[in-house]
Amino acid sequence: MAVTSPTGGRSKNLVLAAMIFAVAMTFIDQTIVSIAVPEIQNELGLTSTGVQWAVNAYLLSLAAFFAYGGRLADTLGHRRVVVMGVLVFAASSLLCGLTPKGGAAQTWIVVFRAVQGVGGAMMFPAALGIVVQTFALRERGKALALFFGVAGGLTAVGPILGGWLTEWTWRAIFWVNIPVAVIALALIALSRPVTEHRPAPMDYRGLALIVAGIGLSVFGFQQSQIWHWSNPGIWVCIAAGVALLAVFARLELRTPSPLIQVRIFTNRPFAVENLVLGIAMLVFVPFFFFASEYAQISLGKSASGAGVYLLCFFIGFVIASQFGGRMLDRGGAKRPVLLGCVICAVGFYLLAGKVTDLDFGDQQWSIVIAGAGMGLMLTPASTDAVNRASRLSYGEATGITQTVRNYSASLGLAVLGTISVARFESHLRDSLVGQGVPAARAGSEAHRLSQAHQSSGSTSTVPHFVRLDFAYATRTVFYVMAGIMAAAAVVAWRGLRHGVQEPEGQPDAPKEHEEGGGSGGSR
Repeated sequence: MAVTSPTGGRSKNLVLAAMIFAVAMTFIDQTIVSIAVPEIQNELGLTSTGVQWAVNAYLLSLAAFFAYGGRLADTLGHRRVVVMGVLVFAASSLLCGLTPKGGAAQTWIVVFRAVQGVGGAMMFPAALGIVVQTFALRERGKALALFFGVAGGLTAVGPILGGWLTEWTWRAIFWVNIPVAVIALALIALSRPVTEHRPAPMDYRGLALIVAGIGLSVFGFQQSQIWHWSNPGIWVCIAAGVALLAVFARLELRTPSPLIQVRIFTNRPFAVENLVLGIAMLVFVPFFFFASEYAQISLGKSASGAGVYLLCFFIGFVIASQFGGRMLDRGGAKRPVLLGCVICAVGFYLLAGKVTDLDFGDQQWSIVIAGAGMGLMLTPASTDAVNRASRLSYGEATGITQTVRNYSASLGLAVLGTISVARFESHLRDSLVGQGVPAARAGSEAHRLSQAHQSSGSTSTVPHFVRLDFAYATRTVFYVMAGIMAAAAVVAWRGLRHGVQEPEGQPDAPKEHEEGGGSGGSR
């Protein structure tokens, strides 16, 4: 027997399944493309910068347009925007897979990867807004634990699926999104989710400022691995981006219908949850990259084998996220968020101490513990932050939290990447000197090796000392990650309060509309 949702939809579980399939594409694409990078570069003849932008364009576009996607969902209708986002994402995936060979290849794939990011930025806040409005406040922790657990777990599927599909053709890593999109659209049509929204004018001035601000600063962070931090262009981009974001925040306070209600940050729990999420995201997304690199370079695993390494993390993540959601429903966000940060910090600390042994079997439980800590804190923090918004602002609140998360992830990749390369090069230099190579030559050779293995797709001929030196660099990164999660625990301990949030009354919302089947459709 179908369970009728409080907002009038046919089935809560069917709505949840539809939204999981909708956002599954965005999670899979966070990791699947990086596996096929060598094949894409070879077949299309891309430059090293071009192929990096085939990966980065998606992340940059996703971060820049999340706020727009959230606001669009709240004003145009969540279901409508999810459908639009799925269609944009599927169409751009098809076009990425159809990238022609020749001079246009680089521009083609980078542009349509960016369009993918716009589609993802549209569908994710709208999908999460639908889930939040479909489930009552006391049920949301459990529902969103399943949402984030299943959808987040698909990130680990990316490398495994990517490795298998790439054996056929790298183009299939984009085309796999099309059947997922068809299933999502079918489930949306069957479940007919009903949500409230309030038509309002779009703040295009704010949109231009936030896209430019986030775009420039994230571009600066991403280019740090290509240009290096000594290049003044990095700092010009970051400074200009931050300045534009400051102007954006100031103007939004005086805009009648702003893109983002900046005053929402005066809500202490919302601000603290976003701060905790921002700190945690310095670690969460970068871990996939560094763990995959470590598994392939130091452990000598294939791309699919690296996916198994990440799968251990998500085993802990998916299981613990279910407990985190239930703890949120029963006792509020503080306990699972604080406990999760502490467990995650311990997991990364234990893992850091084992990576130089080059024994995957000895690391598995540490990886599971780190994943469990992240899963325990992530769902309650994200859910509690969105719960602080009014019913007509769930998309906007989701857009804000996702913007914070992606911005922090980009910063984490840049900073931790710099630490990794510097430590790797330092250990390589010491190893070469120990083998009798003159210091000057050892320095230049260490620099060459560190850059080569940072971008190489083949690890079958990596010398043992290089594998070990990369493991030492990874150990430093994981220790830093442990410290970052400890800092998140301190913020949660000092900033969050105990207790369950009480449901608020329906806000007074003139010109309120419902979208969905039957009567009450949006006009």
